[in-house]
Amino acid sequence: MPSNEEQIRTLVERWAAAVHDGDLAGVLADHAEDMVMFDVPPPYEGVRGLAAYREIWPPFFRWQAQGASFEIESLDVVAGEDVAFAYALLRCGTAADLAARPSDRLRLTFGLRRREGRWVVTHEHHSFPLADPAAEPTLDATTAEAEVRRLHQRWFEGTAAKDLDALMDAVADDVVSYEHDQPLRHVGVNAVREVCAAGLAASGDGSVAWDVPDLTIVVDGDLAVAWGLNRVSVRPDGGPPIESWSRGTRVFQRRDGAWLMTHQHLSYPYDPSSGEARTDLRP
Repeated sequence: MPSNEEQIRTLVERWAAAVHDGDLAGVLADHAEDMVMFDVPPPYEGVRGLAAYREIWPPFFRWQAQGASFEIESLDVVAGEDVAFAYALLRCGTAADLAARPSDRLRLTFGLRRREGRWVVTHEHHSFPLADPAAEPTLDATTAEAEVRRLHQRWFEGTAAKDLDALMDAVADDVVSYEHDQPLRHVGVNAVREVCAAGLAASGDGSVAWDVPDLTIVVDGDLAVAWGLNRVSVRPDGGPPIESWSRGTRVFQRRDGAWLMTHQHLSYPYDPSSGEARTDLRP
């Protein structure tokens, strides 16, 4: 039978792998209902209880999906019969983060107790060392632009795969979207999800693709604006391809380290003499 130290090492490595994979069920496993976590971001009094712990992970997963790593570099375990602790250093950050601060590591401490014959995490503490603000490199606009551009690429790939969850992954809960069709505005992520679902469903059993060939992105701090001409191509099953072009502007905010779309504006030009939308125009 594995020793206590071996059991706990396996538990922590399994947890880290679940974080890396965005597997929420795996992250929550082996945690006590009354656990307390001190995290890097607020609240400063900590996250208390498994239900509250569950809520902190979706924003982190959205940030991580932008190309961040989460890998254990070193792990030590000290275990008694019923109480144990583990401490680790992890590589946690985007490629740009780690290139700018190659020695920076996330520090992790687990407090564990044996309950009903199994080890469970009762306390978890994450932190980064406090850096000298004068020496701390800032995220430059080029790096931020690349992150927003990768976000668009995930949307394009999600469209081709007809993966609705992938399309909604970087959309803020409080998004406001001006779509091509009625109503005047769509408020909230669920409303935008319905529009995206209808768009995917319109292709039936055929294929659908979306991209922005002339995508332009401007970043200033935690705000970014992207615009360009949307090209949507639908190939119905057994039918000829259908292509349409429209205009799109999207606004993003960086929240909890992840870029989220907070506003979208889509439109077709219209013919003032007839009042009809011109969906036949090409660049």
